Amino acid sequence: MMIFGSRRRRDALKNVHAERDTFTGRAVAAVLFCMVCIVLLVMRLVDLQVVEHAYFSTRADENRMRVTPVAPVRGLIYDRNGTVLAQNQPAFVLEITPEQVKDMDALLARLARIVTISEADIERFKDRARKTPRYRGVPLRNNLSMEEVARYEIRRHEFPGVEVTAGLSRNYPLSTSAAHVVGYVGGITEEELQKVEERAYQGINQIGKVGVERSQEDELRGAPGAKIIEANAYGRPLRELDYRRGYPGRNAYLSLDAKVQLVAEEALGELNGAVVALDPRNGEVIALVSKPGFDPHYFVEGISSADYKTLLNDPSRPLFNRALQGTYPPGSTIKPAMALSGLEFNAVDSQHREFCRGQMSLPGSSRKYRCWKRSGHGWVDMHTAVMRSCDIYFYQLAMTLGIDRMHEAMTGFGLGHLTGIDLPLEKAGVYPSREWKQRTRRENWYPGETLSVGIGQGYTNVTPLQLAQMTARIAMRGLGFVPHVLHSTEDPITKEVRTIESESLPKVVLKNESDWETVISAMQDVVHTQSGTAYRIGRDAPYRIAAKTGTAQVVGLKQDEAAPKEHEIPLRFRDHALFIAFAPAEAPTIAVAVIAEHGSHGGSTAGPVARKVMDQYLLGKVLYDEPAPITVPAPTPRPRATPGPTESTE
Repeated sequence: MMIFGSRRRRDALKNVHAERDTFTGRAVAAVLFCMVCIVLLVMRLVDLQVVEHAYFSTRADENRMRVTPVAPVRGLIYDRNGTVLAQNQPAFVLEITPEQVKDMDALLARLARIVTISEADIERFKDRARKTPRYRGVPLRNNLSMEEVARYEIRRHEFPGVEVTAGLSRNYPLSTSAAHVVGYVGGITEEELQKVEERAYQGINQIGKVGVERSQEDELRGAPGAKIIEANAYGRPLRELDYRRGYPGRNAYLSLDAKVQLVAEEALGELNGAVVALDPRNGEVIALVSKPGFDPHYFVEGISSADYKTLLNDPSRPLFNRALQGTYPPGSTIKPAMALSGLEFNAVDSQHREFCRGQMSLPGSSRKYRCWKRSGHGWVDMHTAVMRSCDIYFYQLAMTLGIDRMHEAMTGFGLGHLTGIDLPLEKAGVYPSREWKQRTRRENWYPGETLSVGIGQGYTNVTPLQLAQMTARIAMRGLGFVPHVLHSTEDPITKEVRTIESESLPKVVLKNESDWETVISAMQDVVHTQSGTAYRIGRDAPYRIAAKTGTAQVVGLKQDEAAPKEHEIPLRFRDHALFIAFAPAEAPTIAVAVIAEHGSHGGSTAGPVARKVMDQYLLGKVLYDEPAPITVPAPTPRPRATPGPTESTE
């Protein structure tokens, strides 16, 4: 009875309606909350699928698709006859995409077991990887062999982020023979990347370093394209979705004649030196040889530090472009220009004579200035002085002219100034003056220095290119043009050709135009008269040549020291041999300057080189059959030599 009574009291205390209302309210709130969540979810879904569909679709595509730059095809380089000087050959390139690699050093170590990778390759790769977006492939090595590609393909699953792609590699058919003028391409350095427009080099990992490859970089490079590829979750390409080919670079046609270039290099024999041949009618470069040369392919593939150091330390300096950067005393090759200067300033006339007894001294001085012919030439006029290269005549002429007028006249022919050729790294050289000596040495000018400069010695240092330009201006009776190697460029798609216009220079004007013929007549007798210093190269020539020999001293002699015999002098102390010429003399189409280092005699050593070059260009073959001189150094001690009065030895 008590139990049933307690239950009735609890039932009486329970509010059923209140509990029902509470439950109902909670249920409604829960339903409302769920509805609100559903509404918010639907709104977000609409936002994602409709409002921001384009954005998230693009993001999704980016996760599975990659936009990769496509390098353009670099323009080809040809000579004037269509001979290929620089071309592109198929090659395999090893690339790594950094974002797909967890441990780069470990990956490189594993790759090195199946593919040859140098320290230079790794250093260049890391340098480029720092400047490239991580999702883009960075070249590690170019020009893989088929064997290396096969080894990689067998084990490619071990190298995530690594790809071997087909590409193009630069090739130079003439190799060492045209390396200084054509140049080469190489990997882009950090310093170079800072100077170029980044967009223009997307997908491009090489740039022109020297020569035409550098000077015409913007023409040859082309414009990069792009391709869109679909990749899997590991970043491995699955298929190509879109491809926009890059626009190829323009082809460059040079004024260079490859056959003349090869003949000039071969004609130097075992001697180092330079040969420059110009078309005097427009300034086009026919040949530009610097010997020794170097193999440009080492730089294309990435030269090692050891190999590069070997080239730099080579005593013959193969990387040094002697034609543009080498400066030499011009010796007697400037005597025709000196004769013209004497006539123009009325310092002498063509009939003026001097007596050459083999030496002379300045008034009040015992110092002797010798002629190359110690026994003397006797009485000589201007014609004979040029033909026989009499130093005494030109010592006297230099004294009469004075250094100020000499400087004015000779710089007018381009000596001591940049020619403006369309190749990099040209040097200006020096044609001295009072002001130059005071500025550079803080010293006054002395009369004896004028005599030395009068025969192309002393402080005078010019490049082979400047000598060729001077020769061309004499050939054209004062007309002149800026030397250039680029003749035209061609669009490989449209075939549109842009021809380079020659840039004329201010004319060397003489009061008496017949003075040109006076001097040129003497230059012809240098090679076409038995007493001329280069008769041996002109006696059987089927065309008329105007020329001048020259010799530049490497060491001087004491005042009363007898000149040693040639075979007693070690090769490195022998005089440089020089020669300038143009032909045909009556209507010139080629002007040549030759410097044969330590060749001793201009007429017998440098002269035959010039003759062979002119033969090849004018006749299409070499008629001159005298073999190129080969000079072997004698194993004798160095002769005593101290700076003294300079003299010419023809």
